Amino acid sequence: MEIFKDKKIILGSKSPRRSQLLHDAGFEFEIRYQDVDEDFASDIPPIEVAEMLAKRKAETLQKTLHPNEILITADSVVILDDVIYNKPSNKDEAIAMLTVLSNREHCVATGVCLASLQKMQAFTSLTYVAFDPMSMDEITYYIDRFKPFDKAGSYGIQDWIGLCKVNSIRGSYSNVMGLPIRDLYQALIRFIE
Repeated sequence: MEIFKDKKIILGSKSPRRSQLLHDAGFEFEIRYQDVDEDFASDIPPIEVAEMLAKRKAETLQKTLHPNEILITADSVVILDDVIYNKPSNKDEAIAMLTVLSNREHCVATGVCLASLQKMQAFTSLTYVAFDPMSMDEITYYIDRFKPFDKAGSYGIQDWIGLCKVNSIRGSYSNVMGLPIRDLYQALIRFIE
């Protein structure tokens, strides 16, 4: 795209889903990643956590940028009843998460941060996902087959659970995958103007 011709996009993430989404949206980009502490204080409102973590990731990588580069970092969390459901550490935790999400609507909050050498801007996109009831057989089948241990809330919207057990989605589908592409595109245009 002409508007981005003098800019080099840097994706500050090792997520294959974020990379695929950015690629599918027509962006050429380089991946640059550095591990970041993703712990957060318990008194931070859950709706603010993803954006705070996206900013933290950007701050870590901002010093590596060159003058024509724009960095994109992101973090997604699943929120239900003011509780954050992050990536499960084992099968039992994944089962517990999906049991809580079953037959309920939850919020996926993705914080996105854009950074250059001179400035940084961040925003949060919200999407609401409602699951049908899920039996224990369905939950264990899903976990055993798709191993969602690298996914917030123990699920990936793009696989079996999204195809067979999602009743409705209010908001951006790509946001649930980890990067709200429409919002990001508009934010990038504003960022470089």
